Amino acid sequence: MGPGRAVRDMLCIVADAIRPVRYLPVSITNMKEVPSSLQKLLEALVQRAGSDLFLVVGLPPAVRINGVVQRLETEPLQEEDIERAVLPALPDHAVEQYRKAGSADSSLRIDGLGRFRLNMHRERGRPAATFRALAGRPPRFSELNLPTNILALSKMPYGLVLIGGPTGSGKTTTLAAIVDEINRKEAKHIITIEDPIEYEHPQYNSVVEQIEVGIDAPDFPTALRSAVRQAPDVIVVGEMRDPETMRIALTAGETGHLVFSTIHTGDVTTTISRVADSFPPERQGTIRQELSMSLAAVMTQILLPRAGGGRIPAAELLMISYGARQHIRKNALQHLHQEITITRPQGSFTFEESLASLVRAKYLTIEEARSRTIHPEELDHILKA
Repeated sequence: MGPGRAVRDMLCIVADAIRPVRYLPVSITNMKEVPSSLQKLLEALVQRAGSDLFLVVGLPPAVRINGVVQRLETEPLQEEDIERAVLPALPDHAVEQYRKAGSADSSLRIDGLGRFRLNMHRERGRPAATFRALAGRPPRFSELNLPTNILALSKMPYGLVLIGGPTGSGKTTTLAAIVDEINRKEAKHIITIEDPIEYEHPQYNSVVEQIEVGIDAPDFPTALRSAVRQAPDVIVVGEMRDPETMRIALTAGETGHLVFSTIHTGDVTTTISRVADSFPPERQGTIRQELSMSLAAVMTQILLPRAGGGRIPAAELLMISYGARQHIRKNALQHLHQEITITRPQGSFTFEESLASLVRAKYLTIEEARSRTIHPEELDHILKA
């Protein structure tokens, strides 16, 4: 074989190695056998299009449908019913955590039925469990009925982006949709750190690595420290749970990475104050300084009863500008609501503007909007304009 043939063969090998390949998402959930009693309950959840399943001693199993909890027409659960149904479905590390700490998180896949996030815990000294039904794929942003301004978060070059809201407000779903947008349109290296993994992202134009706490890393800080050394463009921290995770995320956002995370808060102001207040008083000034430099945007959202049935999100977005940075640094957070109005040309919008747009579109009643607003006079002014 001549040298020309050898060169051609080598080029073919290289071309095959770099040709784009669409891989199917790999399941990293536990594959233990699911007890039939649990499978039947999860089938009932899916058949009713519910979002959550609750197992509590002394009550029949209950499901949440469109925000309303309904009990199934079965016998009340006993302690042994719950442990017999749930423990065999948990991976070994989660069983050990439940035995030691009284609470453990995991995820579960049942072929033909779907994926579920689960939390096994104790209440009044007895076992209990909560399951959340997960979508089979990351949602498209267009499916969420959120203001399109939020899409700007997917195009930010660097900085920390916080998504706040109460439990069950759709924060994780919104974050998954933003990551999906980046994954489809950008050629980035994306690392997610979750406990557990909720949405499995296919490999589109980006390279996506998904780290599950408890399986791939012992905790959020360890996983985040490691992720920063893996040349990521985008880091997704499933939840800001502790000061150490917050500190590393702040540093990562300040040093050129785009970092997303969720936090349990109600509005933009409390989201920012929650981060600083998580640290000892003597460190809070330094943290506010770091926040003012690292923070790129803060969004919060809630889910509201939709007129005609179902639920719909209302949101608030602050794109961080010079003025907001000064207020954060000086701990003058009461001025941030005004900053939202000032930075409207950059994409910011208030919760009241979001509520008003839902009322005008007849997705939300005026009464419901007024019951949820923090600034009722502002809402009335927008609706009359």
